Formats: sequence, structure tokens, C-alpha cells
Amino acid sequence: MVEVKENENGKPLFVLTGKNTTYACKVMENGQIEHLYYGPKIAVISSDGLSEHFEFAPPNSCAYSSEFGSFSAEDVRYEYSAPGKGDIREPMIEAVYADGSRTLDPVYVSHEVKKGKPGLNGLPSSYGKDEEVETLGILLKDRNGGLEVLLIYSLFAEADVLTRCVHIQNAGDKPVTLTRALSMQLDLDPDAYTFHAFTGAWAREMKKTDIPLKAGRVGISSRTGCSSNRANPFFMISRSGTNEDAGLCYGFNLVYSGDHYESAERSAYGKVRVLSGIQPEGFSWQLLPGESFQTPEAILSVSEEGFGGLSRRFHHFIRSHVVRGEWQYRERPVLLNSWEAAYFDISESRLYRLVRVAKSVGIELFVMDDGWFGKRDDDTSSLGDWTPNKKKLPRGVKGLADKIVGLGMKFGIWVEPEMVNENSELYRSHPDWVLRIPGKDHSTGRNQMVLDLSRSEVRENIIAQMRELFSSAEISYVKWDMNRIMTDLYSQALPPERQGEVRHRYILGLYHIMEELTKAFPHILFEGCASGGNRFDPGILSYFPQIWASDDTDAVARAQIQNGYSYGYPQSCYTSHVSDVPNHQTLRRTPLETRFNIACLGVLGYECNLADLSNEELESVREQIALYKEWRKLLQYGDLYRGRCFAEAGEKDVLDSDGRADAEWTVVSPDGMRAVSVILQLMVRPNTHLCILKPKGLKALLPYRCHSRVFKTNLKDYGGLVNYVAPIHVKQDGTVHNILSKFVKLETEKEEHLIMGSALMRAGLRLSPAFAGGGYNDKLRYFPDFASRMYFFEGQGEPVPALPMKEGEGEEEEHK
Repeated sequence: MVEVKENENGKPLFVLTGKNTTYACKVMENGQIEHLYYGPKIAVISSDGLSEHFEFAPPNSCAYSSEFGSFSAEDVRYEYSAPGKGDIREPMIEAVYADGSRTLDPVYVSHEVKKGKPGLNGLPSSYGKDEEVETLGILLKDRNGGLEVLLIYSLFAEADVLTRCVHIQNAGDKPVTLTRALSMQLDLDPDAYTFHAFTGAWAREMKKTDIPLKAGRVGISSRTGCSSNRANPFFMISRSGTNEDAGLCYGFNLVYSGDHYESAERSAYGKVRVLSGIQPEGFSWQLLPGESFQTPEAILSVSEEGFGGLSRRFHHFIRSHVVRGEWQYRERPVLLNSWEAAYFDISESRLYRLVRVAKSVGIELFVMDDGWFGKRDDDTSSLGDWTPNKKKLPRGVKGLADKIVGLGMKFGIWVEPEMVNENSELYRSHPDWVLRIPGKDHSTGRNQMVLDLSRSEVRENIIAQMRELFSSAEISYVKWDMNRIMTDLYSQALPPERQGEVRHRYILGLYHIMEELTKAFPHILFEGCASGGNRFDPGILSYFPQIWASDDTDAVARAQIQNGYSYGYPQSCYTSHVSDVPNHQTLRRTPLETRFNIACLGVLGYECNLADLSNEELESVREQIALYKEWRKLLQYGDLYRGRCFAEAGEKDVLDSDGRADAEWTVVSPDGMRAVSVILQLMVRPNTHLCILKPKGLKALLPYRCHSRVFKTNLKDYGGLVNYVAPIHVKQDGTVHNILSKFVKLETEKEEHLIMGSALMRAGLRLSPAFAGGGYNDKLRYFPDFASRMYFFEGQGEPVPALPMKEGEGEEEEHK
């Protein structure tokens, strides 16, 4: 609920109350907007006690004005900050007037509250029904200049999420140049905070990086032309002592796919300012009289239920109010992608061989990746020429698609429309369509250049080529790639004084293309990709309901990458594939079961040469896919709970033994009746048989049937240990060993339990003992390096009555 009350000074007090949260700010005597509170739900009847009282400006600071001399702008918690009036902290806006002056003093003019939420011109944003969201607009005007600033707050009360953005208009009669236009600011009281960023690089995205905020400024940013794998726009701020299940933490994200900037700054007086928005470095935007600029939308939430509670709020919000269209809640198909099976060496016959094997194991969608068009035998040519290579596909895309659809499967295709090779017909015809500085050397990435999407003719060419391609066959899925960062940023369609607008205009052009194509082909499942996770953000998710999380398909690396994504994004948004071993990115060998289990924690697919797998391996894949389909809706759309994961488990070496796996995750159905847990071990601890699983999110007073998946292991996995029981000596990897391995299969341990939810969550489930060097039978858990298990929980009947307790002795841990 958005309320506007009258403050003690007769000016407006704004209170935005969600289901569990409250946000409050007020108009000060001088017309500036003071931030009062953002946190767990409170009752606000006035600003008394919430607003800071000043009598004198601190020494060695500047009073705001002669009329309002009792305070310094440097020490006020603001809703919107600007330079020049004494606030020396980092501002939200910077601009240059025609006379060269840079001081800005935006003060209150008016406000408006309305049901619903308007869209943003040219930019994606969250959405909701009128009964789900209210919007507050606060209009400010520069006291001494022509800029008007509209602060836009949209409250999703039930979701406990607030979105913010800013609309800036030149209401004067002379040009103004913006050099900074951020989307969100949150000024917090002094406290011990930690800044949590998600950093990385290609093939190792989303590492949770914790930076204590003791003094000065910390932050992350992108200067790659996209949201980047170096620093995702999602970040958190937590109060000291916060953990996975308890403690106060704030989460922030940006509905934007270009260069971004996030920071947290502790002032000289201990207050903390949090900012998020478009990367200001290299940015400028010229506003002629009457023109305006719209910032991207920022998403905010706060939780006192730790990182886990905050994550689930973001998960629900992204699913319900960012992702849209036919695939919003639709179960995603199990696919096979051709890339790691064939790379550029594709042909209709080779692909169809893969398809037939894929069909036999239950794959639902086949995706033809790079290499199908132009003269694309490697990455040096043909990007931009989106016509099929008739040597590889004699009957074109339609010929192959028809054969696949005829088998009862769906067909998908890979494209990279934003890029062009110099060795292409498109570049030879339009060399001025790329981002490069005329007459100067230019850099390339993966032998390709970036098309200038700020130009309408370039956008229309891409839309026309993609329309023709997507209409040429029964295409159900499109993987939209973008495989390089931006360099030599210069648009030959813009004058020199507007070159600071290129990066943002590119992103606006991209959104226009995506909007046109997703509206024209609403049935197609679009998947975003940018060398994996180089453009993973809510902006892309506003058009494409899923994104390829990383080019790294190694299960161990993927587990950590996906764990990072899970802090801000639901598992239905990131795709994960089972690939060959040794893995093509790390050369690591991991068990097939582990690869499957980890891939199930995203949207499952396969990216391996199924035609080269043994019959035994194909049978395993067949069983995996059948199991996944049975639990798919839960795995894709259930509530994700992280157990202790990697760093949270503490530093352990191979001689440590604490009875817990290195990582645990549990996905729970919305009603709490079904759940799946996955555990992962990195390295074996010698002579360690105990492992305790503690799932989360279950109904405390409901009994659960707990069971495991039983599968077969290869005798060769035990090496020469087989001689411990063999009547004759069996040479490891010898003829007898190989023959025995074909006929002798060892089943894994079988878990079958009936146990209360409270016991599972508090005491934990003691799993079958692991092999510890003292003997082996079918009751032991075969759990080598990089091993994983999946466990299933099914509620039985109705919750039992609670046992009588003394007052304050305990609380029921119901699934929320």
C-alpha cells in the first residue's frame, strides 16, 4: 500500500508498505527528499524519530544555504542526490548546463499515486496487474536550472519488492548534457555492512565475492558493452552476522543489459550510500529543450530471513513480474545441442544420426548450433549471412526440420544476429554498419565485429533476416548468441558530440529487435546466450525466458556457477547441459550421475555426442530423462533452498571429516508436499562413512517418505579392488576385467525412510554409509571424488498435531 501522509512540517510523508516490508521518505523543509527507512515492516504514523534532527552543520562542511544553515548535505540520507550543494558523496545525477555549470538542486514540486504500473519508453521493465502494484511518482525540479526529475517507485506489496527508476526532462530553453543518470539510491544508517558481488570471467561466472564495507567506496561495474560475466548487476548488502537463514540483507538488480555500475560508499559520518544504474564512465546524453531521458529500472528487496529468504523473493518476482509470454510457467523441453558433439563440422546426415539416438532416449528438442549458414566452416566467416549452407544442408533448414518434426521432436536453431565477420557479404555491402572508428585500426573478438544497432537500417535488416529464417521452417526454439565484448565504440551515424550515447543506444536498439521478434514469434522458446553468462540480467529475461548460464559444462564448476546465480535468479531461468568427459572446458572427469544431478538444478539439456555413447550409458541417459520428466515441474518452478554450499561449508581439506557434503540444495513444491535434494562431494575424505543431509523448506509436522534413485555402477570403477573378492586374479583393465564389467553391475545403495519434516530439517537424515576402505557391499554408498546423489521427499497424508510446548519453547517451521 502506498500512503501519502502530512508530515509535521505540513509537507508530504510517503510510506510504501509491503506484506513484510516498509519504505518511507519525506519532503524536507528545503524541498529535498529525505530517506527515512527501508526494512522489515513497521508502522509509520509520522517522521518523528525517523527523520534526523540537525542544529548545526558539522565543522569543515558546508551549510546547504543561508536559509537552511543547520545541516550539511554531506550528512543527510537522501532519496536523490546531486552535486554542488555540499553533498560530496557519489551522486545519482550529473549534468552540464549550456553555461558550463554543474550544480544541481532538485527539489519537490508535486506527487502522484496510481494503481498499476506504466511501461518505460524503449526499455523493458517489470509488470503487474493493477491490483498487484501501485506506483508513486515524485516530481522534482532543479531550483536554479531547467532540469525536471521524476522519481518513480512501483510497489509490489505481496512480493515485497520495490522498483525504482528516474525520468529526466529538459524543461529549459537551452541544451543540457547528462553525464550520469543512475536508477536507484539507498542511503542507510551507520552499521557493519558487507557488499556481496557476483564476479568472474568466461567459464567461471557468478562467484560470490564478499567485501566488508569499512571505509570509502566499493563496487562493481561493466565496461564491456553488456552486463558482463565480470560483474553481474545483481548484488546484495548484508548486516553483520547475516547467514543463509537469518539476518538482514538487501538485494538489488537492474533491468538492463548494457554497461552498469553499482557501488556502496561509507561516508565520513558512517552512513552508507548504495547506488545502481548505467555505467557513467564514457556516458553522456544530450538533451535539447523538451527532450527527456529514461533510466533503466532497478529492483530492490529486503529480508531478515537471510540470503535464502531474499533469494526466494527475487525468484518469485523474476518469474511472476519479469519473465512473460507463453513460456513464463511452461515446462521447458529436454534438448540436445549439437555444439560439443560436432562443432562446425555438421551435415544433415550427421545431425540426423544424433537426432535418432536422441529420440530413443527421450530427448524432446534438437538444436542445430553454429556452422549451418554461409561458408561457416570456422569462426572467421559468414556471420551476417543468414542463409543455409547447401553443402551441409542440401534441403535447407526446412528439410532437416521436417525430418526432426516427423520423428515427433521439436527443432531449434542457433543465431548470432548482432555480429558480423569481415569475411561476409553483409560486411562487404555495408562496412559502415559496424562499430568502429573510421580510418583507425580496430580490434576484433572471435574474428567478428559488432553491428551498430543504434542505426535503424541495421535493426531493420536484422529483423527482416530473422523473420525470414524463423518463418522458413517449423522452428520451436532459438538460441540467440553474442560472442564478444565491445571495443572501438564509435557510430558513423552519430556526430562527435553524441558518441557518448552509443553504448546506451545500442542496448535500446537490441531491445527494439527483441521486442519485434518475440511478438512476431510468441510460440518460439528463445534462449539468451553471450559466450555463456556474459549478458545474464533481467533485461534479457524480459524477452527471453531462459539464458545459457555458462559455456562451462563441467559439473563441478557448473555447480558453483549455478549456486551463484541462485542468489538472484530462479532455476527456471538458467539452462544446464550434461556433456562429455573429459570436459571440453576443464578436462575434468566427473560421473555421469553427477553431471545429470547438477544439470537438473537448472533447465536440463544434453550437449554430448550421444551417438558415441555405449549402450550402457544410453540406458542411463534414458533413465535420467524419464526421472527428470516426472519431477520436472518441481525442479524448474519449485522453491530453491541452499544448504551449506562450498565456501559456506568452511575450509576443508581431504583429511577433514564433519559428516556433511560440500554442497546441498533442496527444491520444494509450493505446497511443501514434494521435494528433491541434491548433494555434491568434491574430494573423498578417507575413512569417512557418515553423511548427514539436512533438507530445508519442508513442513515440520508432516511425515515424509524419503527415497533415493538406485542406479548401477561399473565394476571397473573399483579398479584392482575387485581382487579382494575375486576367486582368480583380475588384471585391471585387462580382458577378463573388461568382460566382467559388461555382465557384472553393482547397484547403488537404496534409501527408504519415513521421517517427520522437523526431524529431517533439524536432526537430518543419516545416509547409508560411504565406502571407507574396510569392505564393500550393496548397503554402502559408492561416493568417489565429484560424486553426487539425488533424494526425493513425498509428504504422507496430513500434518500431525503439534506436541504441547511450553510458551517460547519452539516454533513450527512451516514451508513458506
